[in-house]
Amino acid sequence: MKNRVRIATLALSMIVLAAGSLSAHDFFFRLDDYFVKPESTIKVRALNGTFSSSENSITRDRLSDLSVVSAAGRDHPDTVSWSFAGDTSVLTVHIGRPGTYVIGASLRPRLIELKAKEFNQYLDEDGIPDVLAERRKKNELERDATERYSKHIKAIVQAGTARTGDFSAVLGYPAEIVPLDNPYSLRVGSNIRVRAMVDGRAVPNQLVVAGGRNARGGRFAEQKVRTDASGVALVKLSSAGQWYVKFIRMLPNTSPGKFDYESKWATLTFAIRP
Repeated sequence: MKNRVRIATLALSMIVLAAGSLSAHDFFFRLDDYFVKPESTIKVRALNGTFSSSENSITRDRLSDLSVVSAAGRDHPDTVSWSFAGDTSVLTVHIGRPGTYVIGASLRPRLIELKAKEFNQYLDEDGIPDVLAERRKKNELERDATERYSKHIKAIVQAGTARTGDFSAVLGYPAEIVPLDNPYSLRVGSNIRVRAMVDGRAVPNQLVVAGGRNARGGRFAEQKVRTDASGVALVKLSSAGQWYVKFIRMLPNTSPGKFDYESKWATLTFAIRP
């Protein structure tokens, strides 16, 4: 009887773990503090999971680009600055003179195969309602899916008090969030404008999701907004703390590749002081 209980408990734990891993897809840069000292070296964690925790680290061979943009220009750190021990990757970055910095990383595409139920759940939970609605319309909810996906992340860091225009740097990633306002010039209650870009073009009517954590670790109420005709979404900075903005652009595959959908993920993180 005890063995049966242990087996049942283990099976239930595996189901819960599988469900948790299915919904934990995001990839973020997150710093302990987005306000850093000029002429310093900082550690930038790359969380592959949620904004709170990472499920596994990313190896260097998956990197297609590392970038640091400042008033001095755009630098591409050597991949040796990317460590991947344990469940969290860490990028070591040298910060120079005062200003606003953009730190970016772009990953090479990968393939994943999902059963129909898992794929539908993923579309629902990760903010891809348009593809889910199209599958429902075409009676394809029972169809399994193969997806090619790539993830592209950015963080905006403030060194010292001098704010510079580098916050709006376009890195040319397959998917990218470009802020039109410097978050370090904004206060709680302000709006920040962000542009969703895919393959160098602004994306209208794209669902954008924003949220974050306050200093005590509590979550902000998540916002879901659509971009306008110029690809710009308006996010209300309702609380002080660490913020993320994200979107996933997924389309049916029309190329000769052996996959059904292609998705391009983008995240942007920054902080707002009280």
